[in-house]
Amino acid sequence: MKAKPKMPKPPRTFDEFSETFPSLRKAWDILGDAAKDGPLDDRTVRLVKLGVAIGAMREGAVHSSARKAIALGISTDELNQVVALASSIIGMPSSVAVWTWLRDSTAKK
Repeated sequence: MKAKPKMPKPPRTFDEFSETFPSLRKAWDILGDAAKDGPLDDRTVRLVKLGVAIGAMREGAVHSSARKAIALGISTDELNQVVALASSIIGMPSSVAVWTWLRDSTAKK
């Protein structure tokens, strides 16, 4: 059986927020658990979540999804393809912005 890759630790701010708002953290964990129900594999789930983060223009979520995707072995080319897929929907200026957010995460690779 293949070992699950180790996911990157969340930013310290997330941990501090979770300590300040434990009920919100519990709700967040429940949402994450519910998202695991279904036939999609981890790679597909991560790419879909990246696409949603891109579409919502959530910089932090794009960074987080990119870090987790890299931990799963998803390549920079695959991440860039998600940007290319989103570009006809979100437009060129937004595509350039999200590409720079991805570049922030992949440059540390």
